[in-house]
Amino acid sequence: MNRSRWSATFTVQLDSAEAAQHLFRSLGPEAAREVPKTSATISLPTPTSLCLEVRASDAGSLRAAANTFLGWVDLAGASEAVARAAELPRGPKPLSR
Repeated sequence: MNRSRWSATFTVQLDSAEAAQHLFRSLGPEAAREVPKTSATISLPTPTSLCLEVRASDAGSLRAAANTFLGWVDLAGASEAVARAAELPRGPKPLSR
């Protein structure tokens, strides 16, 4: 990649260390991919937060990469919420009449 001239850092606060680990593992393969003009690194600065740093050689590439990663963060959060809801104990079903 050419020298990175543009960068953006995002910190995502999560509800639990487990959710942070899930997000970290979900984004890891994407951050490791080689994408022209961009690179990304992720870290877990605290047990419940994830830091995403996106670097690019131009503003357009930075915007595209940031939008992509933030979209994945949003999707992962929605997926986590659905998974948690599915784990909740269900009460007895009402009797049919």
